[in-house]
Amino acid sequence: MGQASNAAQEMDLKTNLGTAIVCCWMWLGLVHSDGRVCLEANAESCEECIQAGQNCGWCSQAEFLRHGVLPMARCDDIESLKRRGCPMEHIENPKGSVRIISDKNLTGVENGKKVNSEDVSQIQTQKLIVKLRPGEPQTFSLQFQRAEDYPIDLYYLVDLSLSQQDDLENMKRLGIELERKLQKTTTDFRIGLGILQKNSCTAGEICGSQFSFKNVLSLTSDGARFNTLLNSQTFTASQNSSEDGTDAIMQAVVCGDTTGWRSVTKMLVYYTNTGLHFARDGKGSGLLPNDGKCHIDSQGVYTLNHHHDHPSISQLAQKLADNNIHLFFAVNEEFKDIYKMFHDSIPKSEVGILTPNSSDVIKLILDAYHALSFAVILENSSLPEGVTMHSTVYCNNNTVHTEEDSSKCSGIHTGDKVKFDIHITAKKCPKNEQEATIQLKPTGFNEKVEITLKFLCECECHKQEITKRPDCNEGNGKIECGVCKCNEGRIGRFCECNIDEIYREDMLASCRKDNASLVCSGNGDCICGECECKKRENPNEYISGKYCECDNFSCDRFNGLLCGGNGICHCGKCECLPTFTGSACHCSIDMDSCKSPNGRICNNKGICECGQCRCTEGFTGPTCEHCPTCSGVCTDLKDCVLCKAFKKGPKKEICDQCGFEVTLVDRPDELPQSLCRFMDPDIGNFCFSYFFNNQNVPEVHVVKIPVWC
Repeated sequence: MGQASNAAQEMDLKTNLGTAIVCCWMWLGLVHSDGRVCLEANAESCEECIQAGQNCGWCSQAEFLRHGVLPMARCDDIESLKRRGCPMEHIENPKGSVRIISDKNLTGVENGKKVNSEDVSQIQTQKLIVKLRPGEPQTFSLQFQRAEDYPIDLYYLVDLSLSQQDDLENMKRLGIELERKLQKTTTDFRIGLGILQKNSCTAGEICGSQFSFKNVLSLTSDGARFNTLLNSQTFTASQNSSEDGTDAIMQAVVCGDTTGWRSVTKMLVYYTNTGLHFARDGKGSGLLPNDGKCHIDSQGVYTLNHHHDHPSISQLAQKLADNNIHLFFAVNEEFKDIYKMFHDSIPKSEVGILTPNSSDVIKLILDAYHALSFAVILENSSLPEGVTMHSTVYCNNNTVHTEEDSSKCSGIHTGDKVKFDIHITAKKCPKNEQEATIQLKPTGFNEKVEITLKFLCECECHKQEITKRPDCNEGNGKIECGVCKCNEGRIGRFCECNIDEIYREDMLASCRKDNASLVCSGNGDCICGECECKKRENPNEYISGKYCECDNFSCDRFNGLLCGGNGICHCGKCECLPTFTGSACHCSIDMDSCKSPNGRICNNKGICECGQCRCTEGFTGPTCEHCPTCSGVCTDLKDCVLCKAFKKGPKKEICDQCGFEVTLVDRPDELPQSLCRFMDPDIGNFCFSYFFNNQNVPEVHVVKIPVWC
């Protein structure tokens, strides 16, 4: 046979194999309630199986499967695999875990001793490794505690294109007042100064902008020096006011080595009486896009103002978030609405309105700092594809949040502890990614939690691969997780067939039960002399057997249920649960339903069959307790009841001759059996009930107060 023909046959054969499904052997008593998702996955490999559901396992034992059963049958829920005979040591069932790498204690206050900002720890734990199996959530806890006297860095950025002298005086007054107020708020306060100054263009140079950023004073604890430098500034009146503030803000944010930002609470106040321009808005054409990097020379001046466009609003917002800096706009009333629009696009920003005494801006900044001090919001970096995360937070006021506000606590004071339970789940394995790193951090603080995610997407049995083994026909394939992966040109469960020989007549004969039978009973394909049974549309229905002669769906039904819902269909016959019998497992052998109120089976007046009483002649009812044609019994018992219960009636003097005793009850509804009613001239209406015990002696119950029942 030619090489091309061989390839065509091999392709056809793989197509047939792809249409086949697991012929799962349904054992007596085996219930696949939780395993449905595992079976429906039709997993052809261990990796596919463990990603189908957190309770799905793969049996890697080579001899686990029966004839005609494809590898997908190895994937089932763990309990089902054990019941089907797979040893635990051969069940691939990786489990996720959480391992803490760094767990530095929260910073406390010891004898009033000041702690260096580098040593402050406000969130615990700091570093973890989380192993994630798809569908299996992992949970870990974090604690947050606001440290006392937490440091502040505030950078005061001023637009000197002020329109009049009063603006300049207000600007200076605001800066000095901010320095004074924040010095009282924390003992570890630093302040810096930057300006937006007028450019001087050299001869022949095309100036894209009139103003550029300059760092005047890096962040320092020397408040007097800040006040001196601030008071030395003069305004630069301009017909065309500066709108290059976004460039200045970007440089103040990203040039941390120059401005001196620390890993503490960081605030940037931008004082201006004009608007802002963003990318492609205001500068000339031919400029390069803003790269969001630091371009400050040794004099602290931004050098690429004429060559780079303004940053975009999203670019600026991202850099503020990356560097954890809170931006405050101090603007005149006329620009309030414009800057409030910017506030909506820059989450870490606030807008304050300038007044003669600057009280509004100062209050805004102090309120924002206290909001950071007294509110805790946990935020996370972007998550890998298919990974979800939510949290449950336990606040100090005995409130628990699990919904939209599940990452926020308000009303937190210094020293209060907040607990976060973080729940993280991978819905699937990311493509070409075995691990990823994400971060969690409280908004407004620099501490962060680093989480390394490791995805459990491979099976250990692959590491035990054996290239030559008798199971795979002496080297014609390699065994992986119990399944033979055949070499090119070989096929079959054990790679025992050559592709050129699979359609030989003797191989087809071994797939027939007898000479008169169809190949694989017409329900499968003959592959290397073995039947591979066809797939059913319903994943819970299977064809099985050496010749595909059996199934689990053609058994008798009762009340529309296969095997009455009380058994398992195997090879066309119901195998019933221990308490049921019958061709459709419809007949219960439990006699509890046949017990009459007196505890007797069918009141001793019938036979219990399939959980129902078949009463003897004359008796009726679910437990043969009624006898419409037995009226003489009541009459026969009447006189003895009168004398036994009420000491009345014609047998009062010979009551001891009555061959039974009576039991008195308080109410008619306590009578357990057939009811007898009579009218007696001495006592009026009375009623009683009776049944016959195993010795055929009547047991009588009588309402002790004469009444009509």
